[in-house]
Amino acid sequence: MGKLDGVVALVTGAAQGIGKAAAVRLANDGARVAVNARVDDERLAAVVKECGGVPAPADISDPDQVRGMVRDVEMRLGPVEVLVANAARMTMKPFLEQDPAEWWNQVNINLGGHVDVIGAVLPGMRKFGRGRIVIVTSYWGIIGWENATGYACSKSGLIALGRSLGRELGPEGIYTSLVAPGVIDTPQLEVDAKDGGLPLKEMHKIYAQGIPAGRIGKAEEVAGAIAFLAREDVAPVYVGQILNPNGGEIRCSM
Repeated sequence: MGKLDGVVALVTGAAQGIGKAAAVRLANDGARVAVNARVDDERLAAVVKECGGVPAPADISDPDQVRGMVRDVEMRLGPVEVLVANAARMTMKPFLEQDPAEWWNQVNINLGGHVDVIGAVLPGMRKFGRGRIVIVTSYWGIIGWENATGYACSKSGLIALGRSLGRELGPEGIYTSLVAPGVIDTPQLEVDAKDGGLPLKEMHKIYAQGIPAGRIGKAEEVAGAIAFLAREDVAPVYVGQILNPNGGEIRCSM
């Protein structure tokens, strides 16, 4: 028996990295998982197969696709009780060198897209009488980062969103919390390496030098924090709180 037996969970951006690890971990804990990705391709199919879930393809920057995705999940599995808001896009350029459309696209996906996803699942949670929303932000949303202003701003906005929803929805039994990972070994680090003009392995070593644990994190470790916050017996105590899985690099929250 798992800690999430029978719970319907939707994980956005689950074709790779932290989202994939979260989908698999929630399934191993007993959840029935809807796996979201922007494109319905072989990567999505592989994650669905691994976690025994159902595909939920949609571009979360498109409100119509979001609503259609949630309707389909509810028809196939039932109301979403656990939402893991994880999908993200990151590009890195100096502030004045980045095209404004590219800058805002990160905000529209990372922040605006999840505003729409949360809005789409909330009616079902309210009808069900309970729910948990786990928002995956970033420690860059706490401390900021050079050449990543759009991404950092979107992640900082997610923190404000999660804390505000925690206050607003908590009295209804719908609990919102956040995870702000540090440097994690995911495909997203390839963007960092390209920005630094370094091989990916060298980028890993450089980041590891500033981490007390001596290494960068693993997606599965972040997934453990997400699964913890998704538990009905844990979520009420962590409303509006941020877990910081970062190996000790920073020990603060906003």
